[in-house]
Amino acid sequence: MGIFQRLSDILKSNVNDLIDRAEDPEKMVKQIIIDMQKELNNSTQALGKAVASERIAKKQYDQAAAKSADWESKAKAAIAAGDEELAKKALANKVKADKDTAQYKEMYDTISQQTETIRTQVEVLKSKLEEAKSRQAMLIARSQMADTQKALANATGGFDSSSASEKFSRMEEKIERKEAEAQAFAVIVPDADAKQPLARRGGKKVQAQRL
Repeated sequence: MGIFQRLSDILKSNVNDLIDRAEDPEKMVKQIIIDMQKELNNSTQALGKAVASERIAKKQYDQAAAKSADWESKAKAAIAAGDEELAKKALANKVKADKDTAQYKEMYDTISQQTETIRTQVEVLKSKLEEAKSRQAMLIARSQMADTQKALANATGGFDSSSASEKFSRMEEKIERKEAEAQAFAVIVPDADAKQPLARRGGKKVQAQRL
């Protein structure tokens, strides 16, 4: 019963709903396929046993029906031969064989229906398993893409563009102040030659004339 209950649960379940509710769809898809494959193996084994039971029931039914037909034939032969006592015994055995035949027929029909139900469920499970396998790559790719998009969104959301702009503005102001200070220093500090006393400059001029 455990195998059939789990098989029924899987057959009734909606794979997409299971994936949508999963925290990790990629792991869920892989696990669903593993579970389906396991149940398919168990169900296939159960189907094999059911088919074997069906064949045994069919053989018992056929044997009981053949025995009933045989006793009927013997009863007719005894009547034809005028052997009333033998005919009665043959008919009594036929009645018993008919009861056995009816019981084996009922058992065979029940096992046959159960076997057909299991066979149908196994075929449905095979179909779902093949569908899950064919969609596995696509679902995993979609899950990974969603994770990537989420990571990018988180990274972009954590970046403060206004703060970065303020930092650049402050840096630019510092550079402009340095440039202004350099220009002011160049204006305030006289040329090195202009700093020398007039007398010294004159002495240099006289020496140059003597030469």
